[in-house]
Amino acid sequence: MNIGKAAKASKVSAKMIRYYEQIGLIPAASRTDSGYRAYTQADVNQLHFIRRARDLGFSVAEISDLLNLWNNQSRQSADVKRLAQTHIDELDRRIQNMQHMAQTLKALIHCCAGDALPDCPILHTLGQPDDSEPEARTGAVLRRPRRHGQAKRL
Repeated sequence: MNIGKAAKASKVSAKMIRYYEQIGLIPAASRTDSGYRAYTQADVNQLHFIRRARDLGFSVAEISDLLNLWNNQSRQSADVKRLAQTHIDELDRRIQNMQHMAQTLKALIHCCAGDALPDCPILHTLGQPDDSEPEARTGAVLRRPRRHGQAKRL
């Protein structure tokens, strides 16, 4: 089948299929006499595998490792489990970082009066040099300004 049919069957775009070939994630497709790529059902199955792994957030390198394990009949499931556990540990770390970012933003939003005045602790904090620790990032509680001025630290 041609690349369009393979893309439709695997739900992977033709552009991504070409990219996966280019980086060696999948082998180069055979070519027809007229030079078009030709894919087999096995190729489509492999593309489907890649799409599912990508949907779970695995990196290209991890997907390559998973493909090697998938194609290795003498594999040990412990290797697959270890790779998946490493990935979930990374996801948990990223979730924790995003939760911290959300808490920081909530604290900053709480401190912003959100009125017609130009003073804004959100912009003030974002404008701090990298070597300083904004109050919200260090866990300090900020108080919303009552009138003019910036948020005050409690």
